Amino acid sequence: MTMERNHLRTKIFRVLVPLLPLVAVTLVAEIGVRSGLILDYILPAPSQVFRAFVEDYRELSKAFLETAQGALTGLTLSFVVGIVVAFGLSISDILRRAFLPYAVFFQTVPVIAIAPLLVIWFGFGLPTVIASAFVVSVFPIIASTLMGLKSTDPALLDLFRLYSASPWDYLFRLRFPFALPHIFTGLRIASGLAVIGAVVGEFIGGGGLGSVVDVARTQQRVDQVFAAVLMSSLLGLVLVAIVNLCSHLVLKRWHASERS
Repeated sequence: MTMERNHLRTKIFRVLVPLLPLVAVTLVAEIGVRSGLILDYILPAPSQVFRAFVEDYRELSKAFLETAQGALTGLTLSFVVGIVVAFGLSISDILRRAFLPYAVFFQTVPVIAIAPLLVIWFGFGLPTVIASAFVVSVFPIIASTLMGLKSTDPALLDLFRLYSASPWDYLFRLRFPFALPHIFTGLRIASGLAVIGAVVGEFIGGGGLGSVVDVARTQQRVDQVFAAVLMSSLLGLVLVAIVNLCSHLVLKRWHASERS
């Protein structure tokens, strides 16, 4: 009974600790706006943002689903392409030296700078949003997967070489499982970047939460801007949570990072 109580207290403690700063900041913001210390057109009161959630629920929900579709599709494409590219670069040193610098170069280009080009290439709407999400999220997956594939334990490589393992066995029975923790790390980073890329694509291509933010900005609806930004943050948290769950299910039986 005592152990169960301690376990319950630990769970409650883990939930309450992250909530305390949120509650404190919310109260300070609400008091600051209501007392006139903070201008509401600069920082709306949390109650105003909540009212915007309630009043514009249908519009925000529809925009949330549109952004989620673009971000998730772009993330899926970046995962598939990133894994394939990383495998190719890990097999050949020549390919890695030839193409990896270009992957790094594309990662350094701000997506907002190439967003107009994406509209020209893919047109307005979802295709541009997907392309924008893909562009910003593919490199972390390539880099993390490549790092995992290249950091395989040398002792295990010697063991496979001793048993005359085939290249297929090297890649899929040794290197790929060894790289899984790195792959999930890259996916966590890419999940947040995919949402950012999707919203940026929506600024130019239209639709989703990006369009809601842009329209609310022109109408001086700061409360609606905050509501849309919070929903985009929520989308990023949901994607990261899904990746964390997949990581736990895949790695919990054999990798130390997920055993607890």
